[in-house]
Amino acid sequence: MSGLTSTSLKRALLGRAFATEDLSRERLPKRLALPTFASDALSAVAYAPDEILLTLAIAGVTAYTVSPWVALAVVALMAVVVTANRHNVQEYPDGGGDYRVVQDNLGQRAGRAVGAALLVDYVLTVAVAISQAANYASGGLPFLHGWEPWIAIGLIVLVTLVNLRGVRESGRALAVPVYLFMGSLGLLLLAGGVQALTGQIGAAPSAGLEIVPDAAFDQGLTALGGAFLVLRAFSSGCAALTGVEAVGNGVPSFRPPKSRNAATTLVILGALSSVFILGIILLAGATGVRYVADPATQLTREGAPVVDYQQIPVIAQIAQAVFAPASPLFYLVLISTGVVLFLAANTAFNGFPNLASALARSRHLPRQLRLRGDRLAYSNGILMLSLASIVLVWVTGADVSLLIQMYIVGVFVSFSLAQLGMTIHFTRQLRVTTDGAQRRRIARRRVVNAFAFVVVTVVLVIVLLTRFLQGAWVAVLAMVLLWLLMTAVSSHYRRVRAELALPADQVDPVSLPSRSHALVLVASLDRPTMRALAVASATRPTTIEAIIVDDEDVDWRAVADRWRDLDVQIPLRILYAPYRQFSAPVLAHVMNLLSRSPRDEVVVYIPEFLVGHWWEALLHNHSARRLRARLEHLPRVVVATVPWQLGSAQEAMDQVQDEVRSLALRGRGRAR
Repeated sequence: MSGLTSTSLKRALLGRAFATEDLSRERLPKRLALPTFASDALSAVAYAPDEILLTLAIAGVTAYTVSPWVALAVVALMAVVVTANRHNVQEYPDGGGDYRVVQDNLGQRAGRAVGAALLVDYVLTVAVAISQAANYASGGLPFLHGWEPWIAIGLIVLVTLVNLRGVRESGRALAVPVYLFMGSLGLLLLAGGVQALTGQIGAAPSAGLEIVPDAAFDQGLTALGGAFLVLRAFSSGCAALTGVEAVGNGVPSFRPPKSRNAATTLVILGALSSVFILGIILLAGATGVRYVADPATQLTREGAPVVDYQQIPVIAQIAQAVFAPASPLFYLVLISTGVVLFLAANTAFNGFPNLASALARSRHLPRQLRLRGDRLAYSNGILMLSLASIVLVWVTGADVSLLIQMYIVGVFVSFSLAQLGMTIHFTRQLRVTTDGAQRRRIARRRVVNAFAFVVVTVVLVIVLLTRFLQGAWVAVLAMVLLWLLMTAVSSHYRRVRAELALPADQVDPVSLPSRSHALVLVASLDRPTMRALAVASATRPTTIEAIIVDDEDVDWRAVADRWRDLDVQIPLRILYAPYRQFSAPVLAHVMNLLSRSPRDEVVVYIPEFLVGHWWEALLHNHSARRLRARLEHLPRVVVATVPWQLGSAQEAMDQVQDEVRSLALRGRGRAR
């Protein structure tokens, strides 16, 4: 694909490039920040209550009586995490969230651990949400069954393109469906609550079914096994807390005052998620919802197994009970929930690139991840997340049950270490603060974060104990591997920085070579070669000569005759290649020149003509590129490419000139 075509396609997909000065206009107001950062946490209400009921169903329908208490425990945990995380965004307004807190207070090793945990969790967020959206699509359109992985991959590509266009446009694209979901679910809970209080609420489609308990729980929730099952249900419900950390990572995307707006958004997000989860669980009990992992073996009707029963999600069952099954409101709830599941991935597409950029600035990840693209989005981070989630969806076949077992481990690792880091942060502030009112405020905040550390650490242990063998070990392994990778990248950058640093005792930072030898590579006497000779001569080196390699591709005698006829005033040296190796004689000659003095340098000029089409590039310049790659590894050698544009490259040249003129005009307009 030519440069002109690829640039045109890029502009068609992403839009015109934004200048860095446009970044202030890309900041999100609260009305757009809420749907942008809340879609992940809000979408969790579409599967967190399902997971609670599904887990408790192992002990039979009587176990459902504890589901409101499990939901209440999740809500209490949400309150603790949101309250503590408000301190995070207020104290660290420059982004990075939990990673920045941990690195500043617990050191780089712990910071890399949190960074690895959150990056893995973001990838799983995309995989879980998009796979669930694909399953909703195949559930509504049965002919799509079996194509879920491809549907999920297509949806990931679509979300990627939306985010590559810039955070403001992605926020606008999300606002309507997310607010529609909030409104439809709020209407469902309000209408259901009124009906339940007045005794007019209908029955869910599964209300008449009985749940067959597992043999180990035929006596209900008794003894140690019952307590462990309740803990499993609680850990499943904790999926509702995923997405809360995205606000802290995305503080730079908010409009000023960033910290206050982010903290407000965080409180609104926590309140909405808590109301929705508790409301769904209560209405599930009021409508008699039965939700199990395997309906064919766990559900019966009058003692007989159910046949051809299609189990629909909990929210859909409640909507059927509250509204008529075929009513517009029922379909509004169903469609808006499915859309938000799809859009939930957008939270990760905002949080992952911001976090990756912070890690890259700290030299734990490649520096390319800290650069913004044409649309002021962290394009490389977005593409990295997209590729990783596509691979995960493909490997797991978009199996949500498998993916959910790997989920939420990372976010609680980051919660735990971040709260410990904030406790240390406030302790340090107390040591240097003398004002009494200020000390009391800091002390209160330290108590909140210390309490949050204890709570979330206990929850982390519960999550690991109840999920490790079911699949959480995969997430833990991925975190360890990513931590090792970041450690290696950090060590590499540190080693390179040490090698490139000027010696402390060096007085003159510029050490001039004693002599400079210019070599011009010649294959034929043509216009590119003559230009390379002119460029080399203009630098006035100590010595200059042209070199030609005697191999099967070059008629050196014809070149030498033409050289004499034109009376070129530069000596031509023929290098013999008895084994038909183009690079070896040139390398040997260069090393011979370098051996004359340790302060000599050699500049090799390589004429190269530019083509306009990708298929033309396959036909030219390969020997020169291989030689250049080998020369670049020799000390005291400079390789200079002298380009010559062919006619087919005219379009690309015109495109570059047009872009330069356009940028210059826009720059002058901004200056005025």
